[in-house]
Amino acid sequence: MPSYEGNGIRAFNRWYLAKLSGWPGTVQAVPHEVLPPDPFADDPNDPAREITELDEDLDEPISAEERAELLADLADLAVYQALLAPRGVRGIVVDCGECDEPHYHDWHLLRASLEQLLSDGRMRPHEPAFDPNPGDYVSWDYCRGFADGVTAHESAY
Repeated sequence: MPSYEGNGIRAFNRWYLAKLSGWPGTVQAVPHEVLPPDPFADDPNDPAREITELDEDLDEPISAEERAELLADLADLAVYQALLAPRGVRGIVVDCGECDEPHYHDWHLLRASLEQLLSDGRMRPHEPAFDPNPGDYVSWDYCRGFADGVTAHESAY
């Protein structure tokens, strides 16, 4: 593990993010302009019209506190990926409160979703992982505990 100033996961996050800048394989945010056009645009019988009307109420920006939390989550995610991807972990599993099913997110998909939430205040729908192996994914709490363990081990020396 490389050395970094300070101790704890936040110090490691700052060090890692400084090293991550420009690293090949880093997912960049995708602007809305590059998305394909809506095939039902201006169609009075658009089946999704009711859904988009509900979305109009969601245009309030995220708060400064939510923004800070998302930035911290992105920093943590970068650390978790750096520590766990080389060990074969493909991403994070999240238990969905709406459908009571686990959702498997590869590292890049979760990063892109958090970046989208940060920039737009909401996430676009995405395709779920195809036939994921549950053994390849860990929880956010597992990641946090693993990173804390690595930090404690490195701080001991």
